[in-house]
Amino acid sequence: MPPRNRRHVPDPQLNEAAQLADQLQAAGFTKRDIARIIGRDPSLVSQFYTRHKGAAFVPALTHVLTAVQTAGITDIAELAAIAAPRITRRTTASGTRARVRTKAVLITPAGTGTGRAGAQAIASGSTRLRALIAEAARHRLRIAFTVRLAKTAFVHPSGSRTDSPGIRRDVVQRADHTEERSYGSSATGGFDAADFARRTDQAAGDVTAAIHQWLVETGRIHSDANILHLELRTWRPRA
Repeated sequence: MPPRNRRHVPDPQLNEAAQLADQLQAAGFTKRDIARIIGRDPSLVSQFYTRHKGAAFVPALTHVLTAVQTAGITDIAELAAIAAPRITRRTTASGTRARVRTKAVLITPAGTGTGRAGAQAIASGSTRLRALIAEAARHRLRIAFTVRLAKTAFVHPSGSRTDSPGIRRDVVQRADHTEERSYGSSATGGFDAADFARRTDQAAGDVTAAIHQWLVETGRIHSDANILHLELRTWRPRA
């Protein structure tokens, strides 16, 4: 739970959205929390500061800040419910509502698709992979993934049949004392994308957390382990 808010003097050099975000951070929320409250990626919150974006979120952030300061509300879901009806889509020069730009998710007609997340994306929950998982679930595809962690983060040694993959050819050991392991393949059947879509939803869209939880639940990594790299692959199961 974020700590009690403290007094904060807004920086007049920042735009209004950044000033509001600053006050929420002073109240104990992170940029990632703010992004979840307004239903956007954390990178957009950073752009309040670097690219002067965020005008469309000022009414929502104002009400959220009021709820925090006057009512003491700190629950992210409750604050998101307060923000949602006050977020308006920006308009174009002609006055029409602008479309939200999203990255295309490449899943071929055959059902194959891939997505990767490096250190920066991992830190923000690998949210860019959420769309890939959701689309794979809609098409009833199978899914597999490769993760890279420190060697000591894995419970079982590489090649152990207790831990999928169970064979060393699906393990890549690196000079920096990290190790890549692949889970699932077309040969073994992989995993149901719908299951991981549900897990991701339960983790508030945080793909990293969903994969991490699965690895911990199945006894493959230690609970305090950090995923350093993540890759997802999808395919259509054979009839």
